[in-house]
Amino acid sequence: MARAWQHPFLNVFRHFKVDEWKRSTKEGDVAPVTDKTLKCTVYRVRGSVSAGNYIQLPKTSTQSLGLTGRYLYVLFRPLPTKHFIIHLDVSTEDSQVIRVSFSNLFKEFKSTATWLQFPFIFEAGRSRKDLAGMIPAGTRWTCLQLDLHDILLVYLNRCYSHLKSIRLCANLLVRNLYTSDLCFDPAVTIAEARRAKLPVTPVPREMAFPVPKGERWHDHYSHIRFPSDSSEPFSEPVQKSCSLPEAVLPGHVPQLLPHPVAFSKQVQDSVSFKVQKLGPTASRWAPSAPRPLPEVTLSCECSVVSSVGGPSGHCQEPFPWVDKHAAGDSVHISAHKPAVEPAAPEHTTSQEFLGRKQNQQEVAVGKNRFQQRSFLPDPVLRLKGVIGFGGYSTKWALWTRDGAAVVYPCHAVIVILHVNTREQRLFLGHTDKVSALALDGSSLLLASAQARPASMLRLWDFQTGECLSLFQSPVLTISSLSFSDSGAQLCGIGKDRHGRTMVVAWATDQVGRGGEAVILAKAHTDVDIQAFEVAFFDETRMASCGRGSVRLWRLRGGELHSCPVDLGEHHALEFTDLAFKQAQDGHTLYVCSRSGHILEIDHQHMAVRHAHRLLPMQTPGGPLPQKQTFSSGPGIAITSLSVSQAMCAVGSEDGYLRLWPLDFSSVLLEAEHEGPISSVLVSPNGLRVLSATSLGHLGFLDVHSQEYSVLVRSHAALVVALATDCSRGQLATVSQDHTVRIWDLATLQQLYDFTSREEAPCAIAFHPTQPTLFCGFSSGAVRSFSLEAAEVLVEHRCHQGAITGLVTSPDGSFLFSSCSQGTLAQYHIGGPWCRILRMAAANVVCLDACPSPSALAVSGDSRLLAFVGPSKYMVTVMGTASLDELLKIDVSALDLAGSRLNSAMVVCFGPTPPGHLLVSTSSNMVAVLDASSGRVVRELCCVHPVACSSLALSGDGRFLLTAADRAIKVWDYLAQASPSCQVYIGHSEPVQAMAFTPDRQELLSVGDAIFLWDILAPTERSPLGSVQGSLKAPPTCKASLGARQLEDVVSGASGLPRQQVPVPSLASPPQLGICARPSKGLDATCSTRRARVQSTTRPDSYKHFMARYKASPLAKGLSLSPTGDERLHLKAVVGYNGNGRANMVWRPDTGFFAYTCGSLVVVEDLHSGAQRHWVGHPEEISTLALSHYAQILASASVQSSTALHCQIRLWDVQGGSCRQLISHHSTAVQALAFSPDDGFLVTLGDYGDRTLALWSTATCELMTSVCLPEPVHGVAFDPWDGGVLACVGRGAVTLWLLLQLGADVSLQIHQEPIPEEVGACELTSLCFGPAPLLYCGSNAGQVCVWDTRAGRCFLVWEADDGEIGVLLCSGTRLVSGSNTRRLRLWAVGAVPELRCKGSGARSHSVFMEHELTLDGAVVSAVFHDSMDMGVVGTTAGTLWYVSWAEGTSTRLISGHRSQVNEVVFSPSESHCATCSDDGSVRVWSLASMELLIQFQVLSQSCLCLAWSPPSCRRPEQQQVVAGYSDGTLRVFSVSRTAMELKMHPHQAALTAIAFSADGQTILSGDKDGLVAVSRPRTGMTFRVLSDHRGAGICTIQSTRKEYGDFRAEGMDLWLAASGDQRVSVWASDWLRNHCELVDWLSFPAPVVTEASGYLPPTLAAFCPWDEALLVCVGLGVHPEVVFYSLYQKQVVKKIPLPFFAMSVSLSPRARLVAIGFAERVLTLVDCVSGAVQDFAGHDDSVKLCRFAPSSRLLFTVAHNEILVWEVMSH
Repeated sequence: MARAWQHPFLNVFRHFKVDEWKRSTKEGDVAPVTDKTLKCTVYRVRGSVSAGNYIQLPKTSTQSLGLTGRYLYVLFRPLPTKHFIIHLDVSTEDSQVIRVSFSNLFKEFKSTATWLQFPFIFEAGRSRKDLAGMIPAGTRWTCLQLDLHDILLVYLNRCYSHLKSIRLCANLLVRNLYTSDLCFDPAVTIAEARRAKLPVTPVPREMAFPVPKGERWHDHYSHIRFPSDSSEPFSEPVQKSCSLPEAVLPGHVPQLLPHPVAFSKQVQDSVSFKVQKLGPTASRWAPSAPRPLPEVTLSCECSVVSSVGGPSGHCQEPFPWVDKHAAGDSVHISAHKPAVEPAAPEHTTSQEFLGRKQNQQEVAVGKNRFQQRSFLPDPVLRLKGVIGFGGYSTKWALWTRDGAAVVYPCHAVIVILHVNTREQRLFLGHTDKVSALALDGSSLLLASAQARPASMLRLWDFQTGECLSLFQSPVLTISSLSFSDSGAQLCGIGKDRHGRTMVVAWATDQVGRGGEAVILAKAHTDVDIQAFEVAFFDETRMASCGRGSVRLWRLRGGELHSCPVDLGEHHALEFTDLAFKQAQDGHTLYVCSRSGHILEIDHQHMAVRHAHRLLPMQTPGGPLPQKQTFSSGPGIAITSLSVSQAMCAVGSEDGYLRLWPLDFSSVLLEAEHEGPISSVLVSPNGLRVLSATSLGHLGFLDVHSQEYSVLVRSHAALVVALATDCSRGQLATVSQDHTVRIWDLATLQQLYDFTSREEAPCAIAFHPTQPTLFCGFSSGAVRSFSLEAAEVLVEHRCHQGAITGLVTSPDGSFLFSSCSQGTLAQYHIGGPWCRILRMAAANVVCLDACPSPSALAVSGDSRLLAFVGPSKYMVTVMGTASLDELLKIDVSALDLAGSRLNSAMVVCFGPTPPGHLLVSTSSNMVAVLDASSGRVVRELCCVHPVACSSLALSGDGRFLLTAADRAIKVWDYLAQASPSCQVYIGHSEPVQAMAFTPDRQELLSVGDAIFLWDILAPTERSPLGSVQGSLKAPPTCKASLGARQLEDVVSGASGLPRQQVPVPSLASPPQLGICARPSKGLDATCSTRRARVQSTTRPDSYKHFMARYKASPLAKGLSLSPTGDERLHLKAVVGYNGNGRANMVWRPDTGFFAYTCGSLVVVEDLHSGAQRHWVGHPEEISTLALSHYAQILASASVQSSTALHCQIRLWDVQGGSCRQLISHHSTAVQALAFSPDDGFLVTLGDYGDRTLALWSTATCELMTSVCLPEPVHGVAFDPWDGGVLACVGRGAVTLWLLLQLGADVSLQIHQEPIPEEVGACELTSLCFGPAPLLYCGSNAGQVCVWDTRAGRCFLVWEADDGEIGVLLCSGTRLVSGSNTRRLRLWAVGAVPELRCKGSGARSHSVFMEHELTLDGAVVSAVFHDSMDMGVVGTTAGTLWYVSWAEGTSTRLISGHRSQVNEVVFSPSESHCATCSDDGSVRVWSLASMELLIQFQVLSQSCLCLAWSPPSCRRPEQQQVVAGYSDGTLRVFSVSRTAMELKMHPHQAALTAIAFSADGQTILSGDKDGLVAVSRPRTGMTFRVLSDHRGAGICTIQSTRKEYGDFRAEGMDLWLAASGDQRVSVWASDWLRNHCELVDWLSFPAPVVTEASGYLPPTLAAFCPWDEALLVCVGLGVHPEVVFYSLYQKQVVKKIPLPFFAMSVSLSPRARLVAIGFAERVLTLVDCVSGAVQDFAGHDDSVKLCRFAPSSRLLFTVAHNEILVWEVMSH
């Protein structure tokens, strides 16, 4: 192979002859010098400019080094008091060149798509902020080991290919560069490794640094491995034991330390890794032979898990008697508090220990002696089941001989799962992840190997589960095991301690008879081995494959011999798996490769017989490929294969399982998975194929029925938290794989999963009484999910750091959350919505606390909240209702004998009464405190060897659970003196969380996997009296397994990508793409039966409407004025609802044009721009339909909170009045369609409703209604036959025939399945063409054409890359619109002729005429009959006029796509400006409301806006200033349409902004309560006011005042209002930097009822008709408008309001006050007459009201809808 010459390592300087400078180059001061330390010649590179002094390899940038070694070793020494830079150009597998740079010039880690910059830090007693910079004196020679593979994978998610070039820039000394695939230990030489038999890869002699005799390597040199080994847990105690004392380390320790150095928040958020200097004993490997473990019986009273191993103390091995319990269902150890610690026998040999069998009588006697003192059954826990798959690898999954069960590892547990009953049998005993499995041909003997401690193997009696033998292998880590068919021989593959591949064969025939496994032979080889298998027909023959080799092995005479197979042209392939053909001759070997090759090898002649290759299929309609030979081109990487008598199963990285006949002529079956396949295996009877994916999914394909069943779904990373549901028997878990999963505790099957790719879930909690789930994320967001509707109910972003704690009160009233910034939030969850009540001050919760399910705790009576904070030495107890601090407990002095201060770890409440608070401390103690007084009730000392990370107390107070590291202890909590405990192991990684199930019969623990334990103790009443009765949990729901299996088989799955947060997806088994043609037709009975088990999960189709979430309630009892007396008239609506679907209609012949905006139907004249508004819908309108004669317009809105059904209104187009209101659908209407004669209207419900209703337009009566088995995406009448109705959805086209007998109408169904050419997709759109053609679009971008008369699909072509949501056809032209923002025009004139060719038709006659790219996914479109022009709507909220003739798109209607936050006006009232959460500032013409200018800032929200006053500059030089969520403000010039200034005066988001009266100063307020004063002319912030700190600024307003007014000096009078009901008024003269407080208003907090569900903002403004008055809203206990006199210093007038206001505006000329409410009402108050008028029409909370300067117009905003009202005079 191309890499062979680089193995085992490559001397880069020697290979490229650096001394000759022919293949390399030098620039500047580069010279060879002799180094006294190394006593050899090195190269010195120095100079004041690093870029001008360097060594570069290769000579020019067009050349490439082509070095493929994974590790690059740089032997160098930085020059003191200088800077240096190392540049590496690394190529990825997709030919992308990435520059990786290391330098002490860099202050922080930076990353782009093509450049990674890592700061090189020298830590020499300096402060953390000074770590980057000059190199200190006395720096050492350093071996910098760079893992290029992991650097690209971790930071850019790219695959490493080779090293292209290297540049070493001044100032440094460099000895050499080396590349290798081996991970060397530079501190160990070959001689030392052989002498001490260390399991390391020693450094080659030429790479070694000289070490004086008798001294240590680390005393003179430094070693940096980057990135650090992720599999090595560098915890603080390990670092202490591994590294040298501070005084012993001379010189300075360099580190690559981008994360710990707190340079900026961006760095801390984006980088999380660590590189440490390894001491002489800090090796990652254990010794060759483990230390003997103490022989312990059950009668000893000692601590149960001993940490033993090498000097580093990394390895743990349980006591030998644990193996006897491996035959049962759990591994447990029972122990009392130790009196005397037994000493380990130091002279016991490893062979004696490993081969010793435990005395059965000794075990029995010890057990009896222990049980005489034990309070609990022994054992009290039994492992019932595990949820998980893999751990070390996901390639090991085996069939039993009868094919009834599968065997697979779940980290340290081996699981035997019965495929029909889903019952689990567990083999326990391994203490680390299982790395390999093997089962003999009779399913009698099972072999397993674990990753650490090294080389440990177990042989099991498969029938009884007893561990027959435990022995050690000479292989360091076994990667593969293979049994002979008889089970008499076992072979293992792995690396030895020198990194060489080793093959070992054991004789295992005597193991079942009391003997031990004996090594028959072992052999070393330099070839790579990826797979190894013993031939089933001859146990002395084996085969192996790997990178560039296939070898045949034979065991003869006690030796292993191998011979390579002549591969010919295939010698450079990377082979991944092999299998012998199960035929009588047994002489055919099948081998697969990553390039897609499958080779048939003649076993006798050792030559390739046949070669096949799996290539990607040519895309229909795509460009013709270049000439491609058999050995060229991109093949599909095959990861695994398995051969039976009749077929070959192949698994590949594209996620497909394919079944081929043995001649590979055509694919028999094909099944698509959610991730790359890691293993496939055909069952012994050949009827089922087992498949596993790298994502942790395991399932099998039934060949006969062509159905796929999922056996196991699992998290792909560490599980960090869990929560249990009291009423549904469900479990929720969150993991570092960015998923939240819901499980059924009865069946251990997954129900739902939520995925968030951008942010990781951290904490989880169920609502105690409602089907609601709460989840906290690393971004600080807290989301509430509905488990019934499978949607996000509400999202809160009040936290700035990652969520560390989340807990609900047992009574279901409150939710509490804490974050890494130390803030605490309280939410009310007793109502239908989760709303935030209050935020505690910063640093309330300990900042050092790690995310933990026990970070927050609520007492059983829901009255107390406890947490660690404000420091780690304190525990705070608060009242849950008021968050008043009740108690602070100092735990630092609990351990008086300790040498360090005690810190609290986690907290837990006991039952009430007696009301105990349990606190785990850093001194390995659990303190039981009185929750009311803080008094220490008792202490449990020495609970674990390390601090306890999780606590749980059963509801009856009987069992206390503690977890630390990988062990769980069960304590007798009722025993007051010397409580006894039992210890349980099984997790291979630290336990993250524990919890009792609601019925207290089972225990859950999570970490590497999810463990479910049975509690074997009988249910008893607690001696505490009322404990059990006070906490009675509802019974757990026990769903029958049969029902779950029925759902898995019947419901199937969509085969679509998993839904992302916030929309969850059902985790039922995926509908794998079986390439077998389904039967024609559909059984209606079967459809109905399927509908019962389907969930109402939103389909993965953008075509399906989903209403925008609104927390605002609907108002009741509005005082609407009689027609003609309104003071406000709705003049215009700005915006189009891009969230709707088909919600725009246009008739070119009549000019009628209508669209929706919120709950309004807007009818607009396209020539004059005049609008009419049809008001009536209470909620957002989802869709529209116009009758063919343009007489009736139908509109449908979603279901409101006050109605059972959603509204459908029929409007008279001429008069604009509502003719009829009808309702039938429960959630939302997906589509509307009129029949060709307008006699019928069909309405289609969404995925939650699933009904099809047919109405008579004459009588508006419901004619018939049909329940649909699955969601339907679209519906249309056949224009050529009014009695035919077509629907499209999943897997089929449905045609309905209207049968009318008198007054009765019925629907007859006929369904045609999607042909296999289309694949496993969903049809999402449809339209009829010339009779009898029906065009359908799919979510895969295909358009298929159907013959409705013949009932068949005869043509398919690829029309787009994404989902097609809109199809329109007229004559010979077809328009398609998709979610890829593309609009395409197709010429389909030849399609009717292709219909005659049937299924043999080809799409070459269909071609694309034009294409346009718009600003969002296409959701609605209407075109002229000629298809030359049309109007198109997008999800961006834009309506476009499209002209195909001119090839242009013109913006007709435009609006914001997110929440509008402010509206401001120019002084001349010719323009207005708006800002939004979408980051845009838009300037509009006030006369026409046309968009003139748009300023866009990406990835930020624009939260506030101000227009410069007339006194600032000339009118033609007007400015707007905008404040953003990142704390910046930007000044834009309206006349020059450019940004003039950007400032960053705040660290938090800006919430209010205003110009001073003269326009020379900008006042800005942020959400932390700070007010900054800045000058736009200089760009400087010269003053910051912190009087409102702690509460966000809601309002800032400035006005001109004469000198001396209000007894204060200054030219400006301005106010600031904050969210804590405080208003401050100031007088200022900013030119003299003078600011003086005039008045300070503080009011009590308003009374917020459960119905309101929100906290009102604090609003204040100067009264325009009396500037001595302040008008305030949101202050005080009751909803009212308050008029406050600045002269009298008191409230002079109050106007009561029906609700708390969300916005307010005062008319500058008329004495009118406009008030917006969260109840979607706009109220106008006449302050002269006292008249009040209410106005409807808003779809959400009225967040904004703004009068224009002339008072003629009023702008109101609800979310992104802008309504313009004309103020009518009296």
